[in-house]
Amino acid sequence: MSQLQNEKASFDHLLTSSRRRELYQNLGCGSDVFSALPFRTAKCNAETAISQRSIPRANPDHLRPIFDRFASKEIKGKRLMTPEDFIRGYLGLYTEENYNKETVRLLASAADTTKDGDISFEEFCAFEALLCSPDALYLTAFELFDRNASDTISCDEFEAVIRHTQPLHDQDFDFNSEFIKRYFGADKKRNVNYHSFCQLLHDFYEEQGIQAFKKYDKNGNGTISSLDFQQIMTTVKGHLLTDFVRHNLIAVSGGGASGHKFSDTRSGIVTFPYYAAFNSLLAKMELIKRVYVSNARGNLDIEMTKEEFLHAIQSYTQVTPYEVEILFHLSELNHPGRKTLSLKDIQAIDPERLKRVSQMDRLINIKAVHHKDERGIGTAFLESGYRFLLGSIAGACGATAVYPIDLVKTRMQNQRTSGSFVGEVMYKNSLDCFKKVVKFEGLLGLYRGLLPQIVGVAPEKAIKLTMNDFMRDKFTTDGKIPLYGEIIAGGTGGMCQVVFTNPLEIVKIRLQTAGEVQQAGKKIGVMSVLKELGFLGLYKGSRACFLRDIPFSAIYFPAYAHAKLATADEDGMNSPGSLFCSAFIAGVPAAGLVTPADVIKTRLQVAARAGQTTYNGVIDCARKLLKEEGPMSLWKGTAARVCRSSPQFAVTLLTYEVLQRLFYVDFAGSRPTGSELATTKTIQDESSTNPDHVGGYKLAAATFSGIEHKFGLFLPRFETTK
Repeated sequence: MSQLQNEKASFDHLLTSSRRRELYQNLGCGSDVFSALPFRTAKCNAETAISQRSIPRANPDHLRPIFDRFASKEIKGKRLMTPEDFIRGYLGLYTEENYNKETVRLLASAADTTKDGDISFEEFCAFEALLCSPDALYLTAFELFDRNASDTISCDEFEAVIRHTQPLHDQDFDFNSEFIKRYFGADKKRNVNYHSFCQLLHDFYEEQGIQAFKKYDKNGNGTISSLDFQQIMTTVKGHLLTDFVRHNLIAVSGGGASGHKFSDTRSGIVTFPYYAAFNSLLAKMELIKRVYVSNARGNLDIEMTKEEFLHAIQSYTQVTPYEVEILFHLSELNHPGRKTLSLKDIQAIDPERLKRVSQMDRLINIKAVHHKDERGIGTAFLESGYRFLLGSIAGACGATAVYPIDLVKTRMQNQRTSGSFVGEVMYKNSLDCFKKVVKFEGLLGLYRGLLPQIVGVAPEKAIKLTMNDFMRDKFTTDGKIPLYGEIIAGGTGGMCQVVFTNPLEIVKIRLQTAGEVQQAGKKIGVMSVLKELGFLGLYKGSRACFLRDIPFSAIYFPAYAHAKLATADEDGMNSPGSLFCSAFIAGVPAAGLVTPADVIKTRLQVAARAGQTTYNGVIDCARKLLKEEGPMSLWKGTAARVCRSSPQFAVTLLTYEVLQRLFYVDFAGSRPTGSELATTKTIQDESSTNPDHVGGYKLAAATFSGIEHKFGLFLPRFETTK
């Protein structure tokens, strides 16, 4: 412990008693003193600390040469950074010639623990640690206000910093108000600690807004003009405003031609209830976003009506109907003529911009169209081509994965119990069929007909997926699609695939059943099958194909869409496992319920051998099956079909959606639901790319900027001209 004690002693002069206690606690967590430098949210549990930091701590050995390079001052052989070295030189802030010297000094004091005007290497490392903490914004703000290193904030310290901010230059504040006395005492001699300061800073600009309203409410009747409202919002509440809201303050408050006339608001007059509701709404936008994202369930193109939103917030009593009214009025101003709320509306209103986050890192990220209005026929054609290509790859993957099961299914469905060529059934069950194929035809026998299947299934699945997506787009309004639209879209996809896939299906079946009876001197291949069938023969059983594929797709795609919603996480995101399970589950009823049509199609397409019953169409086949083999014959191979179709479509849809996430092209159309999350941009999104900014210093500039925009502590950038 002697080494740690020595290290502690070397830092004693930097720390107040409370900081010293925290340092002792942290020193017990490990031998690296720099990993234990003080910041108030430090914890001894190393795993907790790691999980809370998204930016890893910098190694002091890496910080030392960086510090020495920017430190211009030296006292008794010890190098120090001046405020200008730290803020202007190292962080690259306030580099203009006429920079505000007090602002630079104030910002540098966040790292100056001893408040002696210079920053030592130990303080440099301590501030890097602070920037890695989860509450770095509040901690940094506290250090700005703690001007005498007392670990508390006095009323004079608070007032001095606040008076230096830009809002106080525009709107004065009464520091003798009851609000200030509640925090600092009637005589304003009580100091506040860190946690009390956090609440004070949170409440301060609310109080300043109230004082500003009273200033303009000269008659004391609880009303101000729209112009006064605009003045207050752009000065005191400017940190809450986006450009869109800033430019529409007059319109939204009833002062413009398009202004909404609320029940208690006359033209050009803003009441205090409206003023309070407007500010409260802006302060609650994080909750508004959560309600929207929760309701969207991964479909970030959805648009909510006012009634839907009111229903969604019933469990959130802190959001009032008045605030919702204002929210939808702002939304209407953002897209006139539409009384719904979209993600783009929230992005226009919320200062902490929402961003779309893909669940996977994209290998390709192309924005083909910047706005939906730019979409034309060419764009739609390219989008369909993009989907067709990905669908082809996905279909080939799915078919290859389950082809042996498909072969067993086909052989079982073609097995006759009446007029059998050998007088008895060849296979007892699907497992027996699998074993006999491997025994008599080898492992490659399980893949008989795979080549035409790959050639055929690629466009088959591509056509089905592309047409389903295309039709879903047509039926989708405001991000929502009715159930009948889902059924029609799926059925259309199934219908379109038959025209292309029936010829390939019949060739595949002929090749799959070719090994059941050996024909001396005759080798059956693709060309021999094509020659035997002819062009019209390739469409034999097409009516049965329509009978199978249209209902299958009409059942499958709606079931898949709803299964995705059911298996999505709380943010509406679908993981690869969720996608696979959803596609697998949807395949069970779809494949099982259309088995009779699949049996009829198979019987019509298979070449009948000597002594076997022949069929003259769908109805004739169904009639003969029921008469000769009984009702259960229509359900032959159901288990094999489900076991083949469910995993095949699970692999196909998983591959299709993953490919869309990895190779993303934005055509300004609909996006796959559950593939993106709407989340607020964080400080980490603004991290520095400067190679000298390592560890927490990647977030230094973003943290100072966050203090301004989160708390409204806008510091003057330039010296004022007197």
